[in-house]
Amino acid sequence: MKEWWLQVGLLGVPLLAVYLHLPPPQPSPALRSWKSSGSFFTYKDLNIFYRDSSGAVGSSDVVVLLHGFPTSSYDWSKIWEGLTQRFHRVIALDFLGFGFSDKPRPHGYSIFEQATIVEGLLRHLGLRHQRINLLSHDYGDTVAQELLHRSLPPLLPLCLCSLFFFPPLLPKLLKDGGLLSPIILRLMNFFFFSGGLGAVFGPYTQPSQAEFWDMWTAVRNNDGNLVMDSVLQYINQRKKHRERWVGALMSTSVPLHLIYGPLDPVNPHPEFLQLYRKVLPTSTVSVLDDHISHYPQLEDPTGFLNAYLNFINSF
Repeated sequence: MKEWWLQVGLLGVPLLAVYLHLPPPQPSPALRSWKSSGSFFTYKDLNIFYRDSSGAVGSSDVVVLLHGFPTSSYDWSKIWEGLTQRFHRVIALDFLGFGFSDKPRPHGYSIFEQATIVEGLLRHLGLRHQRINLLSHDYGDTVAQELLHRSLPPLLPLCLCSLFFFPPLLPKLLKDGGLLSPIILRLMNFFFFSGGLGAVFGPYTQPSQAEFWDMWTAVRNNDGNLVMDSVLQYINQRKKHRERWVGALMSTSVPLHLIYGPLDPVNPHPEFLQLYRKVLPTSTVSVLDDHISHYPQLEDPTGFLNAYLNFINSF
């Protein structure tokens, strides 16, 4: 019996070593094209990826897109072309620690720093004092709230989706796991990742296997899976600075709009909408089809785009 366990151990150690040193997957042609059409700017010696597309002729409107956790600017790929037909410029970035941007470790990731990075990008693009539209999702919603609190940049309408994200077990475990977090992060693989992320998509709107691989590839780029526990400190920051960020929404004169998928398991219907309308009674709301969940821009890009453009064109 002892010899059997010894053999298993001797075999398991090298297999585990190989597993832990598996290289990240290579980007698909679509993801490679997304990256090649973008650029980088420098923030404190760190490289931040962004895309900046010129669009509608005769329009001066600019929209900046802020993505969610744990994904990247690629979340906006399905509505990108539609936005360029309405806006003069469509801009998106990968936050620090996400996508193709640098992912330093150790690093004290914070919503405040991400908002400063957005300001830095707008300064880099010569848009620091131009009025812009913000379209945000999940993690990006909180960055948008910080920008709203600062009143920088000058904002036109702000549209939010999946606003209050209360994470399921895995993010909580990574955030509070202590010594377990590095182990969990190193053992995480594509199937663990896709299963966890798939839980916040609707049963009829699940990403394809190829789409899940693109998301995982963006996470694994620059060893991003190893900083997820640090990035997840934004959950604690949301609790600590709730008055600041919810207060920014309550006191702003900027028009607000929410695009909502009623099947969202982390913002359950109808309780979430009741709370949202109570806290922000002047905000308008678009409720998508019943089967749409936490990633409406990916699950129903046409419905999402139409809802957003109807909001923008109402002014």
